[in-house]
Amino acid sequence: MIKQKRLALGVIFVLALALVRPSPAAAAKDDKADKDIQRVQDSIRVLGEMMKEADKSIPQDLLAKSAGIAIIPGVIKAAYVIGGRHGNGVLVVRGKDGGWSSPSFIKLTGGSLGLQIGVESADILLLFMTPRSVGNITNGKFTLGADAGLAAGPLGRAAEASTDAQLKAEIYSYSRSRGLFAGLSLQGASLSVDGNANERFYQLKGVGAQTIFEGKVLRIPDIVAKLRQALAEAAGK
Repeated sequence: MIKQKRLALGVIFVLALALVRPSPAAAAKDDKADKDIQRVQDSIRVLGEMMKEADKSIPQDLLAKSAGIAIIPGVIKAAYVIGGRHGNGVLVVRGKDGGWSSPSFIKLTGGSLGLQIGVESADILLLFMTPRSVGNITNGKFTLGADAGLAAGPLGRAAEASTDAQLKAEIYSYSRSRGLFAGLSLQGASLSVDGNANERFYQLKGVGAQTIFEGKVLRIPDIVAKLRQALAEAAGK
């Protein structure tokens, strides 16, 4: 009788643990969700750091005129044999009211990102100057330099003059490695929407980038407000 009671108690204890402890699949999902939030936090940090130095930062005026901004922290060097690069970031677009949308998660991949010798990673920021250049991304994979004109973005107070001297590029690119702005070729690199991350972040199955940009997602994580505030401050608003 005592043995039966002990066995029953043991079974109850095991069942209780099973109910309390998340399954491996649920734990993995939660870990990925935490990484999605961290990706937004890293994007806020990178934006702030890129805007710090008055003479070398991204021009506020150019940022204020942009139709969209992609921030991709820590683009890393892939395997030597492949010779490519890979990074995960966020993309926000300008709304009709002039404010910023909630972010869509994106991926950057490509074999010709051209980091300087000895540089293993870099933070990348892309300014989309036309609605068309942003809209191309929501239609699927988007190739920089092919689907829209791409140019290295000007820095500092002399930005307006140097921008006028360039062809009117649809996208201006900025890259920073080890705290310094670095020359980085993005020609041929591809941007694509990270649908899985969007679903996790907004807890909405099948949510598309366009739905996010149009403000049709009801459940918005708190970190999004911090991203919008950082963007507004960066543009001097």
